[in-house]
Amino acid sequence: MEVDQPTLAFLLHDVARLLKKRLERNSRGSGLTRSQWQILAYLAGNEGINQKGLAELLEIEPITLGRIVDKLETLGLVERQPHPTDRRTWLLHLVESARPKLKEIRELGDVIRGEALAGVSEDDGRRLLQTLQAMKANLTEACEAPITGQKRASHG
Repeated sequence: MEVDQPTLAFLLHDVARLLKKRLERNSRGSGLTRSQWQILAYLAGNEGINQKGLAELLEIEPITLGRIVDKLETLGLVERQPHPTDRRTWLLHLVESARPKLKEIRELGDVIRGEALAGVSEDDGRRLLQTLQAMKANLTEACEAPITGQKRASHG
């Protein structure tokens, strides 16, 4: 399929930026940042994951995640539990008080998704999601593959 690549990349970037902007604007009164919301959402689907694993999922540095988890722990939304066999590892769990916050972000997400997909048929929406998932899988695989046609830099 022939698609104007710069236009596609810019359009995807703009849509992601605008979704982020809407989420940040609509969630201001919640007392949580977008990054905190994101961690709660990912943790809801990955209860008991360690910080390193969650940082990898979110593609952020473990130290950055650690600071955000510290704040969520202070807010009483997340707790660290010791790993049963590895004293160095802490497992992350949502606290029951996080459940209403998750419900709030899901409802907010539904509103924003509705705004973004206004005028898009249900079938087109499903195809869009499938296409984006395929693009993500393709690019994830490409990012893990060696770069072809380039020589390694020699520093010495």
